[in-house]
Amino acid sequence: MERDHDTEALDAYSRVVSTVATTVLPSVASLTVPSRRGEGAGSGVVFTPDGLMLTSAHVVAYAEGGNAEFTTGEQSRFDVVGADPLADLAVLRVSGSSAQPATLGDADTLRIGQLVIAVGNPMGLAGSVTAGVVSALGRSLPVRDGRYVRLIDDVIQTDAALNPGNSGGALADSTGRVVGVNTAVAGYGLGLAVPINANTRHIIGELVSTGKVRRAWLGVAGTPVPLPPQLAERLGQRRGLRLVEVVPGSPAAQAGLFLGDVILHAGGRPIQGVQDVQRLMLGPAIGARLPVTVLRRGALVDVVAVPAPLD
Repeated sequence: MERDHDTEALDAYSRVVSTVATTVLPSVASLTVPSRRGEGAGSGVVFTPDGLMLTSAHVVAYAEGGNAEFTTGEQSRFDVVGADPLADLAVLRVSGSSAQPATLGDADTLRIGQLVIAVGNPMGLAGSVTAGVVSALGRSLPVRDGRYVRLIDDVIQTDAALNPGNSGGALADSTGRVVGVNTAVAGYGLGLAVPINANTRHIIGELVSTGKVRRAWLGVAGTPVPLPPQLAERLGQRRGLRLVEVVPGSPAAQAGLFLGDVILHAGGRPIQGVQDVQRLMLGPAIGARLPVTVLRRGALVDVVAVPAPLD
């Protein structure tokens, strides 16, 4: 009886994985990207009926285009619409493809232990599918673009193995919705994916419309610190962000923020880490009034900052 139950469970698991693979694989292409070192490779996933495709920014690097090949054998030219290295996302346009678009989901609904399926199309493998579970949420992945270093926040960590060339492929949930873009970063050896959520949808939208992402700049660096118990209970949050750097002449300095201040709220949202500030620093924040509440020498102080464009 126990063996029958295990067999039924395995069959159910297999059916889910197989169904998701059947649903998503036709939307996933193998990408060949010319570079100064020869040719690079990765995967991409079509997400609109008119041939827009998502991939990792590091897959296309500074290329303007390349070739996409689908599991059907169809080959198409693609052009890079826009790339954002600080989010490791890029949007491509595939010419004359008949590939059906995948459906984008919402990574903010994921839970640890939930089944996810990594779908890629590495060169020579004609489609690659690995299954696993969400092993961690909210991880941060540091990425560098020139002299700027940014943390990609809310990165999804899974135990679904990523094959070489899987970067830019789809991470799907059990319903076949794409909840992340897989990224294989040298030195990490983990199954990581950039989430599809409200923040990254905004980034994708800007890449589609303008080919680039505008970001705001506040000019602070900080570290999370625990709040005094009474204040934590009053605010309903356990940590704040202690400022360890305020760039002279920056919007933060002009607003009257100082070293040692602990940011509690900004823009009406609780601030408990650097990622919370970064979420606010997208295009709409440029030139807009940003109310900031800090803890300074035991007192709550309100200031208003006006983030500037990040050049």
